[in-house]
Amino acid sequence: MAGIVGLGRAAELARQELTAESPRLSELRDRLEARLLAIPGAQRNGEGGRVPNTANVSFAGVEAESLVMALDLAGLAVSTGAACAAGAVEPSHVLRAMGLPLERVQASLRFSLGRGTTAEHVDRAAQLVAEAVEKQRKIDRKFGGVRS
Repeated sequence: MAGIVGLGRAAELARQELTAESPRLSELRDRLEARLLAIPGAQRNGEGGRVPNTANVSFAGVEAESLVMALDLAGLAVSTGAACAAGAVEPSHVLRAMGLPLERVQASLRFSLGRGTTAEHVDRAAQLVAEAVEKQRKIDRKFGGVRS
């Protein structure tokens, strides 16, 4: 019985927190997207209604897997697909279902925000992404866009 009561109370608290947290996360997501979209060749993936804590952006001319590794080394965790597809080697089935070309799908990153995310975190993340994109594009130009 105590477990049932505890679960009910936890659900009530989660609902209350979600109501307060959603606008804050939406604002941070929009802030992150604005900074990321200032990177040349960046495009938001998806329009209309979206979850408040997630952004998905593609960076033309850059391979997302390379960005994931570079950003991980810089201390920023991002992914190339949905959390439910973690570990998958196939391009994002969600972005493909949206009709995005394969090249754009393979240049896309997913960013997730949480309860502890601050404006400073968002600004730092955008800065790290901009630096990693620029570095990756320089490497590609240096080697003629050929990947091994």
